[in-house]
Amino acid sequence: MYKHPIKTAICSFGMSGQVFHAPFIHAHPGFQFYAVWERSKRLAQERYPGVLSYSSLDAMLADPEVELVIVNTPNYLHYEHARAALNAGKHVIVEKPFTVFSAEGIELKQLAESKGLLLSVYHNRRFDSDYSIVKQVAESGWLGEIYEAEFHYDRFKEELSYKKHKEEKGPGTGALYDLGSHLIDQALTLFGLPEKIWADIQILRKDSVVDDYFELVLFYGKRRVRLKCSYLIRESVPAYALHGRLGSFLKSKSDVQEAMLQKGLRPDSPDWGVEAPCEWGLLHTEKEGRVVKEFLPSPAGNYMGYFDAIYKAMRENGSNPVPAQDAVNIIRVIETAFTSAAEGRVVDFL
Repeated sequence: MYKHPIKTAICSFGMSGQVFHAPFIHAHPGFQFYAVWERSKRLAQERYPGVLSYSSLDAMLADPEVELVIVNTPNYLHYEHARAALNAGKHVIVEKPFTVFSAEGIELKQLAESKGLLLSVYHNRRFDSDYSIVKQVAESGWLGEIYEAEFHYDRFKEELSYKKHKEEKGPGTGALYDLGSHLIDQALTLFGLPEKIWADIQILRKDSVVDDYFELVLFYGKRRVRLKCSYLIRESVPAYALHGRLGSFLKSKSDVQEAMLQKGLRPDSPDWGVEAPCEWGLLHTEKEGRVVKEFLPSPAGNYMGYFDAIYKAMRENGSNPVPAQDAVNIIRVIETAFTSAAEGRVVDFL
């Protein structure tokens, strides 16, 4: 089935490369972890003997064997590095957030199209177990018409991250670009583009210079979708709350894949991505005229599903799992949110 594995190169072997990319392209028979750009340390070869290590991006892109490049460098470099890879004739996956500015994303999309290359964005949280059951409930009709939804991505962490590029004031930094990208992607996937946006964006941690709190309200006619994040929430509320004319669904943020990867487990490990029953979501609604209150098990989380789709897109004419336009729309929402917060008003989006 996998006669010609996709020779794949990764632009960085930090946390993102080690946890979210290398384990999957190594385990998937349709890919070969072929090369990595490592500026100083040579960590990849210790874990994956045989992988080539390049000291410069230009040298890695010049290798004719490289077919797919994963751009997972700091946010403000995504545009520059993705553009270089596309110009070198490589297919490209870009880590989220796609770019800092939507105009950059549009340019990359047009460049990829002009060269007939795949350009995809790694919005892996579409493949979380918790979001999967939320999506299933939202699309099932069990709640009736959904008029209100609230998504949270909260943490409790006063201290600054050791990843200095995430805590330095500059383009593409802060919680809205980092965690907000996930929430916005999930909201747009479920509900489409909003008509208007209101936002409140703040800095709460005493030593922080980047935003670590936000609340966005997306307006869809009478429907309201609220997206919230704070780094100072010790006791979290449900990560997902859907309310419709027939009932409600509440769900915790409980996908276990990142924790399993950080423990060194492989994506083909037993019970991969399976939530504990205590994390099942609560459905309280009406079915056939009868009130139902029950806990629903989530499908197993499966980031490998993204790489399956990438393989099919490149080898079998399948669909791009996260097209560039989806990611451009997310950056447009972020840009509009910053305008709303700065001007203190609801801003038209469409």
